[in-house]
Amino acid sequence: MEPVQHAAGGPADVVVLVGDVHPRGMEAAEALARVRYVTEKDLAEALPGADAVFMWDFLSDALAGAWPASGGPGWVHIASAGVDRLLFPALVEGHTIVTNSRGIFDEPIAEYVLGLVLAFAKDLRTTFRLQDERRWRHRETERITGARALVVGTGPIGRAIGRRLTAAGLAVTGAGRTAREADPDLGTVLPMERLDEALAEADYVVLAAPLTPRTRGMIDAAALDRMRPTARLINVGRGGLVAEPDLVKALRGGRIAGAALDVFEDEPLPPSSPLWEMPGVVVSPHMSGDVVGWRDELVRLFTDNLGRYASGRPLRNVVDKRLGYVGSNQRG
Repeated sequence: MEPVQHAAGGPADVVVLVGDVHPRGMEAAEALARVRYVTEKDLAEALPGADAVFMWDFLSDALAGAWPASGGPGWVHIASAGVDRLLFPALVEGHTIVTNSRGIFDEPIAEYVLGLVLAFAKDLRTTFRLQDERRWRHRETERITGARALVVGTGPIGRAIGRRLTAAGLAVTGAGRTAREADPDLGTVLPMERLDEALAEADYVVLAAPLTPRTRGMIDAAALDRMRPTARLINVGRGGLVAEPDLVKALRGGRIAGAALDVFEDEPLPPSSPLWEMPGVVVSPHMSGDVVGWRDELVRLFTDNLGRYASGRPLRNVVDKRLGYVGSNQRG
């Protein structure tokens, strides 16, 4: 394939924002375009004249502050499924196309969620603790077959979670923008307007929704009060979906039985957070979709999109900037 051409002639200019980890396997991308690797401190200087940005450091918020006043590159690709860090007004209102890494994390996150459900039901934390203490203490645990799971978010990740939990014997319901019956992955999908009703029926509430103005803080004190006292909350979406102070209060008061949190409003989670030591709480460092080889898959997806960019073909995973996620008519 011929190199991507810059509007002014010559190879296109691609800026890759890197953090502590540098992407490997970029040789194919480097054959298609001029690729420059920069850190946050050099991003503003690198953006003017660039054709595209690859947000390899997908946890960075630096793009908004570095965005040129005259308008930025025509395409931004991020190495994550969530794009909330990119949707600042200048980018949303401009001509820039945004693509994400939808499709890479679906099954790994679904496996992670199933593991958490099993860990809660089978009380594995206590088993590991008693083993460390060399204590033999017989206990009874819970069944997951027939337990009710509510998956909030009906995108590819939510769908993969629904399939996994259904296969394990749970009764799954979804909640999303559009209501429907007999969904192949999520059973009955309730509209978000009926979320309160769905929360009251669930044994496991799994958050897999994107972070948008509509979903920010959706799990607040009122929502937690509607959950069953025996229910557990699992968040693999975005930290901002949950009002953390309200969650801490609900856990301390025994309003819900537990929570497994892979994402947080502030990351890393501060050492001072009470969530670290609360009984019934699992804290993981934003890793539910990170499996062996995931970085290589991210690079392959970006390189494929760069090749599409070179040939004028439609890009994969184009985000609807007004909605904050990839439209339902696209395939990852």
